[in-house]
Amino acid sequence: MGKRTSIKDWAEDDRPREKLLAKGARALSLAELLAILVGSGNAEEDAVELMRRVLADCGGSLKKLGRMSPEELSGNYLGIGTAKAVTILAACELSRRRQEEEAKELTTIRNSRDIYEYFLPELQDNHLEECHVLLLNQANRVIESRLISRGGIARAVVDVREVLRLALLAHATAMVLCHNHPSGNRKPSPDDDRLTEKLRQAAKTMDITLLDHLIFVDGAYYSYSDSGKL
Repeated sequence: MGKRTSIKDWAEDDRPREKLLAKGARALSLAELLAILVGSGNAEEDAVELMRRVLADCGGSLKKLGRMSPEELSGNYLGIGTAKAVTILAACELSRRRQEEEAKELTTIRNSRDIYEYFLPELQDNHLEECHVLLLNQANRVIESRLISRGGIARAVVDVREVLRLALLAHATAMVLCHNHPSGNRKPSPDDDRLTEKLRQAAKTMDITLLDHLIFVDGAYYSYSDSGKL
């Protein structure tokens, strides 16, 4: 393979930094944005070419890139050492946290989609099953959300008494349960059905309404409310 062309030799409008300054960050591809962070490539690839290859191996997904370890990045790609690997993964985490921040700005729950969007940053790419409760006031505005259970790959165990205690302490008048299925199957299990009914009945005795129970998978969800099961 011939000697690579340095980014410095590119037309000024094509250089990632200059392109960002002239046209804004949205004009850059993912590879160009990441190339700005890593700064340089290797003897055969400039930074943009290197990052295109890395992204291609991740199917073009920042989520998949963010799942990689520093050792995987530095061990599989010439030109990416530990420092660059850490920089790439830090950028992916910043992206996730920005998404989380934007989701938390949603303070009123109107439908199941709002619940899904609220928990998306928390539960996407999560390989362990977690269960969260979202506590709401009389206007369905969010008071707080709490992690109530974290289990293995198969299931998370939920203590209904603890959920009610949290709701009472927060003076909540409504609540939403949300848990993920790492398997990708959004169909509720018999255990999910039993938990939903048990919590609904227990909450009712405290004048608290269980508005919904969402089963979360990447890109989709199941809503007990939408399905007429609440």
